[in-house]
Amino acid sequence: MQALYAFELGGGEAQHVIDTVMKPHLEEDPATMKFATSLFLRTLDNADEADAVITRHADNWDFARIALVDRLLLRIAITEFIAFEDIPPKVSINEVIEVAKRYSTNKSGRFINGILDAVLLDLQEAGRLKKSGRGLVGMQDLRSRTAS
Repeated sequence: MQALYAFELGGGEAQHVIDTVMKPHLEEDPATMKFATSLFLRTLDNADEADAVITRHADNWDFARIALVDRLLLRIAITEFIAFEDIPPKVSINEVIEVAKRYSTNKSGRFINGILDAVLLDLQEAGRLKKSGRGLVGMQDLRSRTAS
């Protein structure tokens, strides 16, 4: 999230953000660095699609008025839903909610959860949620929870 935040505010080259924001913290852990870089780059590549999905599900919210941290966290989770088959949706949701609680507003966790529940349901109904193994565990719970 910090790399996406730096990129969003500073622009420039993605590689510069990787080298200056991510690498100093992760160079001792090559596996985490590889994952973080992949997530960062895929999230950048997927930003327009994610923003369109967020806009569609953010009822009564002007996209530009959604807190930047919340938008970035939503982009991350949506990218994980679509592009990271081995990450269970519940893990993606829980992780971004925890980050939101720490770095965003008091209401961000509930807002993000509501948006992501709706996005997840749409992706599943459209056949775009391709998760392996335990990635689909609890999807029935999600359907019943969002229906009520």
